[in-house]
Amino acid sequence: MVEAKIGIIGGSGLYKMDALKDVKEVNLATPFGDPSDAVIVGQLEGATVAFLARHGRNHHLLPTELPFRANIHAMKQLGVEYIISASAVGSLKEEAKPLDMVIPDQFIDRTKNREATFFGEGLVAHIAFGDPICSNLAKILGDAVESLNLDESSLHRGGTYICMEGPAFSTKAESNLYRSWGATVIGMTNLTEAKLAREAEIAYATLALVTDYDCWHQDHDSVTVEMIIGNLQKNAVNAQLVIKEAVKKLSANPPESIAHSALKFAILTPPDKIPAATKEKLALLTKKYFK
Repeated sequence: MVEAKIGIIGGSGLYKMDALKDVKEVNLATPFGDPSDAVIVGQLEGATVAFLARHGRNHHLLPTELPFRANIHAMKQLGVEYIISASAVGSLKEEAKPLDMVIPDQFIDRTKNREATFFGEGLVAHIAFGDPICSNLAKILGDAVESLNLDESSLHRGGTYICMEGPAFSTKAESNLYRSWGATVIGMTNLTEAKLAREAEIAYATLALVTDYDCWHQDHDSVTVEMIIGNLQKNAVNAQLVIKEAVKKLSANPPESIAHSALKFAILTPPDKIPAATKEKLALLTKKYFK
């Protein structure tokens, strides 16, 4: 099987990477079902990367319907050690304007219908998640943004991403509550990915692409679908430029990450007490600890 150390997950508006060369579609089976779509493996800036359209290339999956575990497991099967996740978000702060880019370093979980762990069925593990983003990968991503001098986009390093269930957007009361918590952006997907990537010992960072202000903002009611689609398209173009530059920097100097040994002290169940079926199901994630 072809291997790729760098994975890219594209969100709303980013369903393909135009700059990928020598592409190959890879259909992978996982113990957690099928991924959102075939994984597209190709060459980008001299590196082999794996690209996955989070909602499918035709955007047919709701956030709640996403096969998060299958998506991350598929990346792990390909040997991915770093995931750059692009995501459309709404802004909760005046200074984070539409078309800006935010690289959050924290999450708040407001989901309620998600499978957000690989573990269970006789195997218990508790990962440390105080710092949910790989800071070294986030720095590379931020440096990539800054090196491009994108005219319409300002970069915000750090910030809190509220992850809501969806598919409906927030009420004004909820939006103002999240602002009172100091949150920066709101989306529907990335926290679940980040948790599973950490369990899979894959470094993870989010490129949050602001499409509009959330409903707290006085100008929100004047936002049209056409404006949102236009911002999604502009963000997709900018995201591809950023990802291309980040891949170049990342492949030249892959950083260490706390994620790469996340399970070292996380597994609590003695190996001889784990059901054989569960041990086999999670072998890709845990086998190095059960020698």
